[in-house]
Amino acid sequence: MMKLWTIGTGIASIAIAAPLAAQAQTVKPAVAPASPGYTMPFTAMWDIKANHGDIYRIFVSYPEGEPPEGGWPVLYVLDGNAMFAAFAETRRMIGWTKGSEMIVVGVGYPTHQAYDMRRLNDFTGAATDSAAYAKFAKEKYGGWDRFLDFLTGKLRTEIGTRYKTNPLRQSLFGHSLGGLFATHTLFTRPDAFHAIIAASPSLFWHEALTLKEERDFVARLQAGKGGRVARLLVVSGEREEAILERWDGEAFVKRMEPLSAHGLRVQSHVYADEGHMTVPVRAVTDTLRFALAWP
Repeated sequence: MMKLWTIGTGIASIAIAAPLAAQAQTVKPAVAPASPGYTMPFTAMWDIKANHGDIYRIFVSYPEGEPPEGGWPVLYVLDGNAMFAAFAETRRMIGWTKGSEMIVVGVGYPTHQAYDMRRLNDFTGAATDSAAYAKFAKEKYGGWDRFLDFLTGKLRTEIGTRYKTNPLRQSLFGHSLGGLFATHTLFTRPDAFHAIIAASPSLFWHEALTLKEERDFVARLQAGKGGRVARLLVVSGEREEAILERWDGEAFVKRMEPLSAHGLRVQSHVYADEGHMTVPVRAVTDTLRFALAWP
């Protein structure tokens, strides 16, 4: 009897287990309950409409406590959707050192994507004349002056209304086409920012226009008509995929260095083993320190 019971029980077990096993293969795993997302401390975000009608998404990382006499230094970071988090968290860590507190403002677009095609218009003055990027020639372009008006006008005013900022310590960081825009800012409004950081600047985008602006800028400085000029940091990567962004950046620095006799201060770095898309992350600390340097 015992043997028969064991066999019977075994058969019954197999009979029950088989459909359960089949069922286990077809039942989808339970979906984990939604969890709240991470919120970075001491940050704010809002959308703002520029005078020219476009909407921008603004990300702000601000220090805790009372501002220093004269107000907080401010660093404006272009492509804010992609760049803000790295700059904001590093700003918070650097801020533990007394005298290193500042505000970081990411300037982006109302999207969850890292980049938006609108940057082609905001960061350029004309269509590209580079054969390698000819496919972008049909995109909207040429809006960099109205974007610069927004940065130095309505947005700067809004930031100054919400936070106590130092109008003399305003800096700008731009990468790739944002770096091209940064050089345009230096060439055409050299006193708009205290410090300008051009990372892997796409100086070849519309080379003839950019070189003309550079020549005009150099001529004004050499003639003593430059006025107050931002200091300049140019960074690039050793492994830039579009090698011109390294070659042009290095050559650009060499052309700018002699202008130190006319008030332009220039620093540069080429980051070992970094490519185009990793340069900004590598440059975060250098950028913050450069922007904080005073006077």
